[in-house]
Amino acid sequence: GENMTDVFSALSALVNSGDKDLADSALERFHSKWKNDAQVLEQWFSVQASSSVYADLSVIESLMELPDFDLTNPNKVRSVVGAFCNQNLVRFHRKGGAGYHFLADIILKLDKLNPQIASRLMAPLTRWKKYDKTRQNLLQDQLKRIQAEVGLSKDVREVVEKSLV
Repeated sequence: GENMTDVFSALSALVNSGDKDLADSALERFHSKWKNDAQVLEQWFSVQASSSVYADLSVIESLMELPDFDLTNPNKVRSVVGAFCNQNLVRFHRKGGAGYHFLADIILKLDKLNPQIASRLMAPLTRWKKYDKTRQNLLQDQLKRIQAEVGLSKDVREVVEKSLV
């Protein structure tokens, strides 16, 4: 049988090879074979979202438009948004702060659907003290934007207010 660990190692190597055509065709073959296995699909999402070689913000947004993605499914959210913001640090922390804005958008959307998941996704924004002044300001801007949201859940509000101190 197939050892999934080996299969994912190979897929990850292709995704991170820098050869987009090769990566895309491997991802497509893998998807057509495993699309009905939710757990395998989450790893498939994660391999892409966590790769700074493969995935910039536009790739993340297109992954979220796939029928396989579901914003109400916490595992799917973690495998795409979580993997991007916590592992794909080069792209998430790009100058300009588009990654931070993206995460804040998702948090605000999710806060209405699943405040627990929304509050857990806050972590990358709350670590603002670790970064240079420019990024600190950009991260804080998004935290303040979330804080200003009317009807924010208790879960998210607590995280925001603790982190802005």
